[in-house]
Amino acid sequence: MQIRCAALPLKNFSLLLCSLLLLNLHRSVAQDSFYVHSGQAFRLTEKGASFFAALPLKCMDKEFPYKPGITLADSSLVAKPRQIHPAFFGCFDWHSSVHGHWLLVKMLKQFPNMPEAAMIRGRLAAHLTAENIQQEMVIFKGENLGFERTYGWAWLLYLQKELLTWNDPLGRSLSSNMQPLADLLSKEWVKYLGKIAYPIRVGEHTNLAFGLALGYDYAVASKDTALQRAMKETAMRFYDRDKNCPVAWEPGGSDFLSPCLEEARLMGRLLDKTAYWKWLQGFLPGLISKPGEVFSIAVVNDRNDGKLAHLDGLNLSRSAALLEIASHIPEQAAKALRSEATRFLSSALPHVASGSYAGEHWLASFAVYALEAGY
Repeated sequence: MQIRCAALPLKNFSLLLCSLLLLNLHRSVAQDSFYVHSGQAFRLTEKGASFFAALPLKCMDKEFPYKPGITLADSSLVAKPRQIHPAFFGCFDWHSSVHGHWLLVKMLKQFPNMPEAAMIRGRLAAHLTAENIQQEMVIFKGENLGFERTYGWAWLLYLQKELLTWNDPLGRSLSSNMQPLADLLSKEWVKYLGKIAYPIRVGEHTNLAFGLALGYDYAVASKDTALQRAMKETAMRFYDRDKNCPVAWEPGGSDFLSPCLEEARLMGRLLDKTAYWKWLQGFLPGLISKPGEVFSIAVVNDRNDGKLAHLDGLNLSRSAALLEIASHIPEQAAKALRSEATRFLSSALPHVASGSYAGEHWLASFAVYALEAGY
């Protein structure tokens, strides 16, 4: 069965959501309507771009329900989300709104003539104004200096990286608006990395390796040498001598990241291929010798439970990590990892639009990230 409505010109919002309805009604939808898999790479199709873009478009102006994540030192921050976060007030929480904006920019860059292009451009321009970004910066002080550290910080920088590398007048305008907030968070990253004494090896938002990977990409793209140096030094300090990652401890019951794979993914960015291949064999020996037996598909028993729905994200992020690891290692070993990545991706894609807001407000970003990883 083919999903067709996502490729139609959209005249109103109900048509935009048609693709979501179809996926919920027809769980047997062919995945190749969203992407092409050549055996060497995944390539998102315009139909897939329309489908995934529908999810952040659905929630980026949906103010409630909302999880604030701020510390109330007094009553000055007792306000509606839109007043505190005029750019990123939708999609349940700040970081999900940020990476929803990233997804929309990513889709426009790849498919500038997609049916939703005018709508996406208008929504981005309305959200990412200079005035809105200045207001967003107000929260990062005092009791809330560490607001969204490090997950939200990383996604904000990753969004800015996408804008900086977009050869488009709107991209240049929005990146200029965003740069003061990116500069603020870059400085806070450097300060934080100078103080942190131990790595954070969890499967949720504060996983340090995931944050470093996204932030490092921004640092390279923006030529932010201070941030680039701080992130590389921190990664080498914490991870360079690691061996035999305890894969049997994964996953935790609400993980959406794999601590072992995120670390391996990060180190592939930082080491040359020869050094990385040696490091990986010591860190994840089973991934090389028996890749199909190391990680199992994570099972979700209730997609209306936000924490349990994280496990759909774990299957997607594992796919992304495996693809990126494969891009740094010898081809014979890489083939097996790409096969594993396909297995995880295939298990998770049908659940990106589950009909439950617990997953729909964020999973599309991880699906696109997985489809694009490593290439």
